[in-house]
Amino acid sequence: MRENKTSLLFLCTGNACRSQMAEGWVRALAGDSIRVQSAGIEAHGKNPRAIAVMAEVGVDISRQQSTRLEPEMLEGVDLVVTVCGHADEHCPSLPEGITRVHWPLEDPAKAAGSEDDIMAVFRACRDEIHARVQALLDDLAQNSARAGE
Repeated sequence: MRENKTSLLFLCTGNACRSQMAEGWVRALAGDSIRVQSAGIEAHGKNPRAIAVMAEVGVDISRQQSTRLEPEMLEGVDLVVTVCGHADEHCPSLPEGITRVHWPLEDPAKAAGSEDDIMAVFRACRDEIHARVQALLDDLAQNSARAGE
């Protein structure tokens, strides 16, 4: 029997930065009220800078796993959010009933310059993902409230 809560999947190229941060934000902001997971078209391992910038705001993503998308991960998913162009272009066909949304986020792992410059890019990405996740959670809550009326 399927749990009666929304299920999200964040999809990225390597499940190293953006999708990991999005998963972490949902866990931090929604707790157990939403089922969340992240995956990549490939699994590249977690980026230590992504872990560091999330820790700066009190969100621990160090225990999350970098995983490759497997078909069974889509079972029971309500919404797939692609967080990069490559994942959007290579997202597999989704089963009927799954909504797909694309967030065109820049890859902070491609940032160049000094360590301070690179970390600033990671922080900006973290903050953009935070805002997008909060807006998504607000929309889901409003839709749930309307459905319950």
